[in-house]
Amino acid sequence: MALRFLGKDANSVGGDSPTLYATGTDTFIVQGWIVTDPDLLAKVTLDADQDVVEIPFNLFDHLAKDGLPGVVTSWLPPIVHVTDHQTCLIQGARVTDPETLTQMAIPSHESCVEVPRDAIADLLEEGDGAHHA
Repeated sequence: MALRFLGKDANSVGGDSPTLYATGTDTFIVQGWIVTDPDLLAKVTLDADQDVVEIPFNLFDHLAKDGLPGVVTSWLPPIVHVTDHQTCLIQGARVTDPETLTQMAIPSHESCVEVPRDAIADLLEEGDGAHHA
């Protein structure tokens, strides 16, 4: 699957950070931090082919580069948890395709999930770019 880079976390240090990609199949690849906190994981129900990653809210700003301007106003799946430190957990299909994975630089503390474009679009409301909680 071909990926188109949309952007990284604005607070990236050293080049490895949560990253957002668009695919040619009406999905997004969301690269984020691996969730290891057992309390957070207990709040999520995952199918065998799914995973969850943590990303900062500012990663959603890059959706405008793929024609989805607006702000996140709904905390519905694929967002499965909102933290108190400006991040959220995103649930999606675990990316395992070797060709897709070779297009990304994924450090050992990060992973990625594939999320339908429609599911992300349903979270947005056109606005000024400010994140609503």
